[in-house]
Amino acid sequence: MKKFIPKEKLGKKARRQLDSEQRITWTFSPVTKKVESKKRYNRKRKAHDRYGEYGMGFCYGRVFQA
Repeated sequence: MKKFIPKEKLGKKARRQLDSEQRITWTFSPVTKKVESKKRYNRKRKAHDRYGEYGMGFCYGRVFQA
């Protein structure tokens, strides 16, 4: 059986180890997240992301062979 030592008397490494053992890790994020509206202008979003993938990268009838 381990001897009880008050937290104040423990060394720095031992305190850190004790804290990490007591810390709980969440399997999911407890923070409520809000989905931003696609209609609203966002400067950080790339231009082609706003319009979708309708015309980007489409070749009209051409078939490229490797």
